[in-house]
Amino acid sequence: MGFRLKTSVQTKEIFEELGSRMNLKPFALCKLAMSMSLSNDEPIENYKSNDNNGLELNRQTITAQYDSLFKALLEQHANRSLTDDEYFPTHSKLHIDRGALMLKNRYIYSSSLEHFISQIAQGDISI
Repeated sequence: MGFRLKTSVQTKEIFEELGSRMNLKPFALCKLAMSMSLSNDEPIENYKSNDNNGLELNRQTITAQYDSLFKALLEQHANRSLTDDEYFPTHSKLHIDRGALMLKNRYIYSSSLEHFISQIAQGDISI
């Protein structure tokens, strides 16, 4: 069972940029990224991310007391039960990396930071 994951370098760079603009820490951006990724119907196995040279993140820091909820959401998206190793770090890392790209794209196409935050807060996470 894994308790740490490493994001891609691209995710690290996205989190650094968005984190500085929105004053959010990586663990908060991970949650947003995962929620964005879960809104994508494409199976996560189709998303390839072999780069593990980015941020090192701890499972407890990302999921905290909601670990069971995160696992259930990822299982629902995968439409099957996931082993602990599939859930974390494998699927979690893929969802974070894919979601980070989605977050960046949403941010780029928002008219302002306030508009971006408003869309996220209202649950409008589609691209």
